[in-house]
Order: sequence, then structure tokens, then C-alpha cells
Amino acid sequence: MHKARAFRPFKSLALLLASLFALCLSVPGWAFQTRIVSIPSTAMNRAFGATVVLPDDYARGSGAARYPVIYVLHGSGGSYADWTSNTHIGKLADRYHVILVMPDGGHESWYIDSPFDPASRYETYVGTEVVSYIDAHFRTLASRETRAITGLSMGGFGALRIALDHRETFGAAGSISGAVDPRNCEDEPGIDRVFGNPARHADFWTRNAIVEDADGFAHAHIALTIDCGVSDYFVQSNRALHDKLIALGVPHDYAERPGGHTWPYWSNAIRYQVLFFATSFRHNGWHSPARQV
Repeated sequence: MHKARAFRPFKSLALLLASLFALCLSVPGWAFQTRIVSIPSTAMNRAFGATVVLPDDYARGSGAARYPVIYVLHGSGGSYADWTSNTHIGKLADRYHVILVMPDGGHESWYIDSPFDPASRYETYVGTEVVSYIDAHFRTLASRETRAITGLSMGGFGALRIALDHRETFGAAGSISGAVDPRNCEDEPGIDRVFGNPARHADFWTRNAIVEDADGFAHAHIALTIDCGVSDYFVQSNRALHDKLIALGVPHDYAERPGGHTWPYWSNAIRYQVLFFATSFRHNGWHSPARQV
């Protein structure tokens, strides 16, 4: 007669815990740090919030390693908290060993220094003051070769505008679903406050439209990436910009993917853009801390 084998709960529990531990080790951990900082603006005589995401090895390292920086701008009506609230962008800081900075650009600033509203000086703020603050307070690689800027919608316009006007600061730039022709946005509430009346100041609207200033990229030597969803209402103006860049012989990365003017599209697109920038940094001689170990 066979004896029944006794059930050993402690041994089974130990095996279960060991299995769970092994599973945890096989799943990549994300230990990036998110900080909210207040960055002052002399140009606008006030301070604005900004989100800074530091890769995990920023804190774990020796304290000597310095990192490239990618500035990521929000869209119309948004804030510095948009990207971290709606996407998993923080994981990209860990994956590519970069610092991500998301400054506040106001609700409808279009990231320009408006001649019609002297209190709206967001190009100076983001393109100069924010960069100076980040370089002074974090371990950055403070060169144009290791600094990039991108953004969505209004922020896509702003990123390209700032990159063109501050080409000594940014060596790479991108646009996601960018409003590259603000003349298509005349009905946007508040846009005339910074661009002026579209009828009386049509020349200012045209002069600042990225599609009309594509030749500015011909001699800027900026690593450029642009994408837009095929269902996005800005896709035609992005195609027009792409065609002009081709005609001018400007090297750039251009993509259209399924999707519209929505967070699911932007959440996906930012992954490709950060990869593009990290590749650009490496081409310029940067080696991530992970590769230096």
C-alpha cells in the first residue's frame, strides 16, 4: 500500500517566490527620476514650471558623467506636465541615457517673441533661458551636438522655429504633428494675440511659417526629423514642408504613420524621435554611460 505524499506548503511557497524573483529580474526596471523645477525668465519677469526627467544612471553613477539633453515642447492649451501625464516618456530617458526637459510654453504662445504682445517672449525663454538654467543645474553635455528640441502640434512649430533661430544651440530638431503653417490655424483662439491680425499682418504670419522658411534648414546643419499622422489635419502642410526640403536637398527623416492629432499617436511617435536624437548624438561622438562601463 502506497503512502500518500505529504503536501509541503513552505517548499512550494519558496519555489513560487524564487520564480517570481526570476521573473522580476527578466523584466527591465525603470528607475528614472522626475523632478519639477521652477525656471525664472528675465525676459518675462516671472518663473514657470518645468518637468525634468533624469535617467536612472544619473543618480547611480559616479557623479562625473554628463548627459545629452532633449527638450520636448507641449501643444496649444497644454503645460509642462502634459508629456509625463499622457505618455511613458520617462522610460526613454533610461533607455537612451538622456535628460528630458519639458518646459512650459504658455497656452497659446506659439513659442515666439511676439511683437504684438511684449509680455510673450517664449522663444527667448525656451531657446535661451531654459537652456542656460538646465546647463547650470544639471550635469549636461552643453553643446549643440548633444542638444535636441522637438514638440507636438504648436510645440512642433515652436521646436523648428527655435532650432532655426538658435542654430548655435540645437544640433538636432524634430516636429510631431507640427503646425508648420500657422496660417492654417487662424481660427485658433488666442493665436492672433501673438501673431497679430492675419489680414493686417499677413507678412508676419508668412515670414514665421516653417513651410515658407524651409530654405533656412539648407545651411543650418541640423539633424532633422518630422512626422505626422495620416489622419491628422496638419498632414498636408507637413507633406508640403517635406517636399520643399527634398527640393532643397536638405537631409531629413520624414514619416507618416496611422493616427490623428491624438495622444496615442504622439505617445508612439516620441519613441522614434528620441531614438533619432540618440543616434544623432552618437554620430557626433557621444558614448552613453552604459557603453563606458
